[in-house]
Amino acid sequence: MSKPEEEPNTSKSAAFAAQICNHLTSVFTTPTATPPPLTILVDEICAASRRGGKIFVYGVGREGLMLKALCMRLFHLGLSAHCVFDMTTPPIASPDLLIASAGPGGFATVDAICGVARGGGARVVVLTAQPESGSSVKYASVVAHIPAQTMADDRIGGSGSRYSGRALLPMGSVYEGAMFVLFEMVVYELGEVLGRSPEEIRARHTNLE
Repeated sequence: MSKPEEEPNTSKSAAFAAQICNHLTSVFTTPTATPPPLTILVDEICAASRRGGKIFVYGVGREGLMLKALCMRLFHLGLSAHCVFDMTTPPIASPDLLIASAGPGGFATVDAICGVARGGGARVVVLTAQPESGSSVKYASVVAHIPAQTMADDRIGGSGSRYSGRALLPMGSVYEGAMFVLFEMVVYELGEVLGRSPEEIRARHTNLE
């Protein structure tokens, strides 16, 4: 049984967690003009696997960290998965797939890498919260719209708006948190579609820890 003095902190943590989870849930209930990002990613990754392609991922900052986590699980699923800029990353070619993220719409590095991938004949999935105005989408074979707040719109409305004050999920945290949730769903769906058992996935986890 918890000590009485611990209850207020526990309640506060639970309240914060509920707010964050509810906020992230709302991202996936927002209608989009394109197919859901879950459908796009599962379809594109499965198609790349069927044609013997490799999967590459790239993003900047915290977006990049979420994609690295996805890359790890794709490897556990038995796919040839690589993080751009790793020393062991192979060249990209026509059977391959690049999954890149540009939450606010575009970054110079994301644009450049997507351009190289398209020039090499690979398919490119661009994850973004700004599918209409982002500079990265022009390089995309397909755009996966994640309708979440990023640094492109975290200050819209000014003083007195719902964005004013100190947000529980500031800057791009909503988008980045949604990426984590999305990728967990993608891994689950891929496990079903590719027929990977939990034991098989677990067996690919490193033992050099």
